Amino acid sequence: MKQRSDTGMDQDKPIRDAPRGNWVDDRAPLILRPYLRLSRLDRPIGTWLLFWPCAWGAAMVGNPLPNFWHLVLFGIGATVMRGAGCTFNDIVDRDIDRLVTRTALRPLASGAIGLPNAIAFLIAQSLIGALILFQFNGPTIILGIAALLPVAIYPFMKRITWWPQAFLGIAFNWGVLVGTSAVTASLEWSAILVYLAGIAWTIGYDTIYAHQDREDDALIGVKSTARLFGESTRPALIFFYAVSMGLIAWGGKAAGMGLGFWIGLCAPCAHLVWQIIALRPDDADNCLMVFRSNRLTGALVFMSLVMGRIDMVAG
Repeated sequence: MKQRSDTGMDQDKPIRDAPRGNWVDDRAPLILRPYLRLSRLDRPIGTWLLFWPCAWGAAMVGNPLPNFWHLVLFGIGATVMRGAGCTFNDIVDRDIDRLVTRTALRPLASGAIGLPNAIAFLIAQSLIGALILFQFNGPTIILGIAALLPVAIYPFMKRITWWPQAFLGIAFNWGVLVGTSAVTASLEWSAILVYLAGIAWTIGYDTIYAHQDREDDALIGVKSTARLFGESTRPALIFFYAVSMGLIAWGGKAAGMGLGFWIGLCAPCAHLVWQIIALRPDDADNCLMVFRSNRLTGALVFMSLVMGRIDMVAG
């Protein structure tokens, strides 16, 4: 297992699961790199996974297209709040991260950033997120504030339950509710179904991600669905991905989506089947590749909802 460097010589090395040649490692000023890495701007996949549920919610109530300004705000908000969430997560997990090969070079774990500076950075990101949230209506602001609870408890879940991925899903897919409420100022039943679908989707893709750390997690006592499912990971993925697509279909039916939705939904279903076939749980690089492909899953679900809404309004 990787221990913290006493010399600090490792502190400017790229994080293991960051894409090679990313702009943070290649072009960002040295003084900013630790903060950009702390907010995961060198690894944008998490921002996409936070953004797409917001876009799903907006697409479900588009007239017929989702509000473009709302999508812009969701994109900025997802970037900032994902950064804030990761900063908080790293503050809580800094001692654990030092003991895991994949995370030992994270800025807090390696000592590239001190705890007081990390807390100040967390506050700054949160204030920017609040400014974005206050652009929406009252019910949406309340929903956005309520999202802080699952975000706050998630980092602790790996210590007490085998299902931290479920708690990540609760936090990461809250945007479905926010995206719909931003237009309707209410919670639609169809949006709740799609929100639950997002949770099942997250359990699937984050189980894949957690397989990278399975051996280190076992040694230090960190729990995850990757460890829980073990050799049964593929059947578990079949179950959770099927539940996810089934709930999205139910949500689309409840929303009165047109034929385009049902045609479009075939694409994310096919992509998830590919993930299950392509996955090699004992190959960390393969797990990371399959996990990152869920950016496409989110985009395909979004397109199916847009197509269904266009058909619905046109009809």
